[in-house]
Amino acid sequence: MENVCRYFMRLSYNGAPFHGWQSQPNAVTVQSTIEAALSTILRQTVAITGAGRTDTGVNARVMMAHFDLPEPIADYDTLIHSLNHLVGHDIAIESIFPVRPDAHARFDATSRTYKYFVHRGKSPFRQMFSWQLPDKGLDFEAMNRAAKILLTVDDFTSFSKLHSAAKTNICHVTEAEWRNEPETGISFTITADRFLRNMVRAVVGTLVDVGRGKISLDDFRRIIDARDRCEAGTSMPPHPLFLWNITYPSDILI
Repeated sequence: MENVCRYFMRLSYNGAPFHGWQSQPNAVTVQSTIEAALSTILRQTVAITGAGRTDTGVNARVMMAHFDLPEPIADYDTLIHSLNHLVGHDIAIESIFPVRPDAHARFDATSRTYKYFVHRGKSPFRQMFSWQLPDKGLDFEAMNRAAKILLTVDDFTSFSKLHSAAKTNICHVTEAEWRNEPETGISFTITADRFLRNMVRAVVGTLVDVGRGKISLDDFRRIIDARDRCEAGTSMPPHPLFLWNITYPSDILI
């Protein structure tokens, strides 16, 4: 690792045109789009590693990734400008900065925050990035009481995608709350050290069942204890979900 220059890249993207973050055969993904642009500009094969793997249609206000180069970057601004030209309108490369050679975008992340947006009433403008609430509305107080239970458990098997390759379904949730904020409107915010595939959308779907009165708080806890995805609610649509923030220890920077 001594002869390698490692860099972190901060970016954001609209997930609608992509089959998720992770590169896969015969599909356009965020990772493959950025790797192709980097490799073209730098005239060498460049692979990037993301902080997570958002599913098809999920957005990112903040995504972090790392990549290695054999030599230092001479001009950051020119590289960022060239990348933004090549990756298209749905990805924005915001910054690139040097980090320790052993810094890792995924494994060094200390927390990740997601937001799921909802809105009242039909809106031709919000529908691209928000879910329309049912006409009868939802009981957000009950949903928040259920959300607090998430802070007291650590096994999220009931909210994990079936047949996932994850080695463990243990996650530590430190924040889970529905809010109505002046700048962003109604949203569910959840923060944890790690997330399972489809976890946030399954959690939101089950909380919506609480808000509709379909299940009680006791039912919600029973669903978690069952450790069975078939017991939880429907997975919500991906387009209102955003990877909102990622945190790292300060000592990864050079």
